[in-house]
Amino acid sequence: MVLLMSVNPGFGGQSFIDITDKLQKLVSLKQEMNLSFDIQVDGGINTSTIASVVENGANIIVAGSAIFGKEDRKQSCAAVCQRKQGH
Repeated sequence: MVLLMSVNPGFGGQSFIDITDKLQKLVSLKQEMNLSFDIQVDGGINTSTIASVVENGANIIVAGSAIFGKEDRKQSCAAVCQRKQGH
């Protein structure tokens, strides 16, 4: 597994940093070298950012504040997952 951070590590609730270029380079390297590993993205993941990271190769997503910072966690989780599936 390779973990790409899409925020500056340290605390939750930060704004998403666009890592599209890093994701695409990592996916290309993975294919070129015929490697098998998961790509995890952590930081700033929410309904607005999840589709982009999934479309660009991430297959494991960490969403903290987008779910646990909300009053209705079940609904928030469903909304983030729905956006992932609708990418």
